[in-house]
Amino acid sequence: MEKHSDIEAAVRDWLEQIVVGMNVCPFASPVMRAGGLDLRMSSARDLEGAYQDALRASVDLLAMDEDKPATTLVAFPDAGMSFADFLDVVAALRGTLSESGADGILQVATFHPDYVFDGEPEEDPSHWTNRAPCALVHLLRESDVLLAVESHPKVEAIPARNIEHFRALGTERLAKLWANFGRRESE
Repeated sequence: MEKHSDIEAAVRDWLEQIVVGMNVCPFASPVMRAGGLDLRMSSARDLEGAYQDALRASVDLLAMDEDKPATTLVAFPDAGMSFADFLDVVAALRGTLSESGADGILQVATFHPDYVFDGEPEEDPSHWTNRAPCALVHLLRESDVLLAVESHPKVEAIPARNIEHFRALGTERLAKLWANFGRRESE
């Protein structure tokens, strides 16, 4: 699908320019260089389909050989998910993973074009640390996360550094940067 290839290109640009380029996640670059990123474009058109695709990606990651770094991003360009709907899908996914015994094995991180941290003013640039060109579920193997955390001298300082950096950039500049990723609303 043409739209999927456009969104996939936008997500890859966002990863290169923001996540790696601005060092939002210091662990992303080595994983990407090692070919450990699995970017999946979901064709789900509703919340149930999005949940099923995220669950399928989770099962696949659990089955993957653990001797190489792995992370999976599932993009949902067609599901028409508001941020609240997206959080519901993620809560259902986390609940299923927990019930299945995957706690401590997989971690789920989230990104959405309209991401807003609870308790922060809506216009705060800090929200952009979790914004992406489309809704994304980020699945990580906990063992890989622990290895990365152990190798980083100040992992607990990363979120505060990112928030400070994004606040310094400001909402207007961030919006211009994101416009470069061809962000599209669900049609």
